[in-house]
Amino acid sequence: MTERLPPLALYVHMPWCVRKCPYCDFNSHALKGDRPDGSYIDALIRDFDSELPMIGTRPIDTVFFGGGTPSLFEPAQIARLLEALRLRANFAPAAEVTLEANPGTIERGRFAGYRDAGVNRVSLGAQTFSGEALGVLGRIHTPDDTRRAVAELGEAGIANFNLDLMYALPNQTVDGALADVAAACALRPAHISHYQLTLEPGTAFHARPPVLPDEDAAFLMQTECQSLLAHCGYVHYEVSAYARAGAECRHNLNYWGFGDYVGIGAGAHGKVSLEMPDRIVRSAKPLNPREYLRRVAAGEAVIGERVPIENRLLPFEFMLNALRLNGGFRGADFEARTGLDLQRVASALETARSRGLIEVSSDRWRPTELGRRFLNDLMAGFLA
Repeated sequence: MTERLPPLALYVHMPWCVRKCPYCDFNSHALKGDRPDGSYIDALIRDFDSELPMIGTRPIDTVFFGGGTPSLFEPAQIARLLEALRLRANFAPAAEVTLEANPGTIERGRFAGYRDAGVNRVSLGAQTFSGEALGVLGRIHTPDDTRRAVAELGEAGIANFNLDLMYALPNQTVDGALADVAAACALRPAHISHYQLTLEPGTAFHARPPVLPDEDAAFLMQTECQSLLAHCGYVHYEVSAYARAGAECRHNLNYWGFGDYVGIGAGAHGKVSLEMPDRIVRSAKPLNPREYLRRVAAGEAVIGERVPIENRLLPFEFMLNALRLNGGFRGADFEARTGLDLQRVASALETARSRGLIEVSSDRWRPTELGRRFLNDLMAGFLA
């Protein structure tokens, strides 16, 4: 059965930030104290031990440290964790290991320490190169902090790095959005994530909304920035992801391809295939870091239940991910990742094609330009 299983990734959630940003709806918590201590690393190792029966001998192809702000953890703590994980499981020889970092938490020499720990890809939360906009967004860094962090990456020999950028910010103009993209491209990252600021429920911005550009202005920013990114050599391969040739994020490609992933840490989610299509299961860890640590320390289960995805929901679950990719998916991918025959979705695919939302060539189904603009409508066509 192993040869039929999709690639396996590992997500590690580090839930603390210096300060919670008003737009952030991730599971992140303001840190009380200077730095996280080693007890969380101990908990992650025990959490990983509980996942080993699900992993078996499958190689872990990618690791992603997300948050929160993983760069609040010292390089020695990351090294201790990765060493413990490698002793317990089979890691692919060229595994991609990504660490998210806030430019405001990077000290001189820190990236060299992460490199020595085994990190070979970094994602920097730049967000914007406007000092005024960074203040409105509640960020703790400056544009110069981002430039210094990129210089540090170069000194550490980490060329594979991503810059996160947002657009449609409060009071932002098209020229302002383009200036951000130009500033990012000037730093020559391997990858740029460029996504629209949205007001998510449960955030401070949702409770007290700032004035954002209207829908037409936001769409113009998107298209103009896409043109500039293409001019600078970045290929648009996913809704909000752009990369130089060969620098696509392998970890995220696994998500979008409906691959498998194990999640450890407070609030981490997992999705693992056992016997398809009847046993593709999801899991989630306790959201609250204090409760997560308490359960692990007490030897209690941190997974309440592994919940199978119902067969009738698998087509939508697959499309919810795969249709984010501009290159779409092959029919063989659908069958391999869901365990279902492509005929299961033949009618929905044909309906989407007749509406001009999707096209097919050599067994590869991909969203059209219209389909990418109305992606939610395209995905909804596969709901059970």
